[in-house]
Amino acid sequence: MMNGQSIIEVIQARSSCRTYQETPIALPVQQQLIAFMSAHAVGPLGTPARLSLIAATEEDRQALKGLSTYGFIKGATGFILGAVPHGDFNQEDFGYVMEHAVLYATSLGLGTCWLGGTFAKSRFAAKLGLGENEVLPAVIATGYCAAKRRVVESVIRRQAGADQRLPWERLFFDGAFGVPLSREAAGPFATVLDMVRLGPSASNKQPWRIIKDKTSSDGAVWHLFMQRTPGYAKRNEALLGIADMQRIDMGIAMCHFALTAEELGLHGAWTVREPAIEKPDALTAYIATWTRA
Repeated sequence: MMNGQSIIEVIQARSSCRTYQETPIALPVQQQLIAFMSAHAVGPLGTPARLSLIAATEEDRQALKGLSTYGFIKGATGFILGAVPHGDFNQEDFGYVMEHAVLYATSLGLGTCWLGGTFAKSRFAAKLGLGENEVLPAVIATGYCAAKRRVVESVIRRQAGADQRLPWERLFFDGAFGVPLSREAAGPFATVLDMVRLGPSASNKQPWRIIKDKTSSDGAVWHLFMQRTPGYAKRNEALLGIADMQRIDMGIAMCHFALTAEELGLHGAWTVREPAIEKPDALTAYIATWTRA
């Protein structure tokens, strides 16, 4: 449960909001979100994050004008900021804790939208007091969603395929890549995987791949891999100055998996212990393993 609501319902309710009401976020809502972020600021692989909620000013909006996606955001009255230190798994942990905050914001009735970029010398970095050993890979616009989407927002969603998801058989596998996992074989984890499938991802690339361990007939062990989009990371870094968003997407997948499993009584945790599973190509990378407690 999250704020008295089923995490499954919260995940299903979340969508990227690009058009907001001009109404400031109510103070009690701000306080609840800030308290939640403070209590959930360490990723599952151990990276601590510093999270902050700030009110949006005109100067903050100007700071984001260089982002291709931000030009389509209108009226956001707040931003969720997060910084993590350099290190292994920092991007995955960043994605996890920020998505956790996104889902809590959703449960409070707020809309959100992920905005990837490079913010090392931005106003946001200054507001966080970003250290030399820290990165701020993305920010999240937030506020109260407008009752009706603008035409341009609907066009963007269609172009990005935001309402389209890759089919189950391309995402989840039984023991090895190329062996689709049936819903029957997934057992009680079928709902968990459904919630992973609903996660937001950069450009809706959906890079997560999950394999049920072949030695675990009861579904106690699941391996998460990243299927990189060819040229995507290099293009973003070289042309747009955007962080490695597909690693952040992995953290989002880990968040959806763990929170849903926990709600269903399937308690467990993420660790790093790469299995002897043959990868289909050089673009496939092992990320982490979830093991049932």
